[in-house]
Amino acid sequence: MKAETTVLDIQGQHRVYTEFYRADSAEQTIILVNGSLSTTASFAQTVRYLHPHFNVVLFDLPYAGQSRKHNRHERFLTREEEADILLELVEHFACDIVLSFSWGGIATLQALARKPARIQRAVINSFSPIVNQAMLGYLSRGVEVMDACDRENIGAVLNATIGKHLPSLFKRYNHRHITSLEDYEYAQMNFHVQNVLKMEGRSCIRFAGEIEIPLLFVNGEWDEYTTPSDARMLTQYVRHCEFRTIAQAGHFLDMEHKAAWMQTRDALLAFLLPHELRSQEAPQERHALAV
Repeated sequence: MKAETTVLDIQGQHRVYTEFYRADSAEQTIILVNGSLSTTASFAQTVRYLHPHFNVVLFDLPYAGQSRKHNRHERFLTREEEADILLELVEHFACDIVLSFSWGGIATLQALARKPARIQRAVINSFSPIVNQAMLGYLSRGVEVMDACDRENIGAVLNATIGKHLPSLFKRYNHRHITSLEDYEYAQMNFHVQNVLKMEGRSCIRFAGEIEIPLLFVNGEWDEYTTPSDARMLTQYVRHCEFRTIAQAGHFLDMEHKAAWMQTRDALLAFLLPHELRSQEAPQERHALAV
């Protein structure tokens, strides 16, 4: 499975690295939206179960991953601008579905509130509309170490909090990735965190009610930072939404262990695929995870 890669010009302002996984028999295309400080590599497990059914698009925001060398980083990118970029990519790749992870859900919900005509459904993983006490503690500690540009402790904070249920191999990868980032990446994340803290997490609620397509919210049973119960508060604002809880999983869902990978896969495909196609395809995918 080899990606077609390209760097796209977005409105003459940003250069965005993309990966396109083409599935010859697929009738729909799904675009995946990263969480904070993440890159296309973080979706490696997710692509494995989506790709046989969909064309899959991954991308790095201008300040991250393989996009960063193509951009000048003269100012911070707002969530509204991240939503603009997402919508441009949706049009370019003719996407039908959006799937976001963690803080990627903020820009995704903003984009969906603009009612893009192409998008039919969306999945929002590991997201909630409020900043609870556990998340507040994580963000507050994160601000401290990012302000100090303390690379070792930034990695340690992530692995001790939202990454606590990851396998040791993935924790090592996370730590290596986080400690290798540029100063402006920490500054960009700090900018987003400060905005969320000022809004107390309310930034998505004011436009969630504008979303008309069906949404699926997926959260881990053990995720104390974006809990299943907190996510269900979105029923007050989103017209058409469903919820799934992944048993014995934390914030990173399909990355944490094989059973969580299979549950996440089944939840997503049950929401996104016609029933008859799911029943035909699911049995032959049981081998897909190698951790």
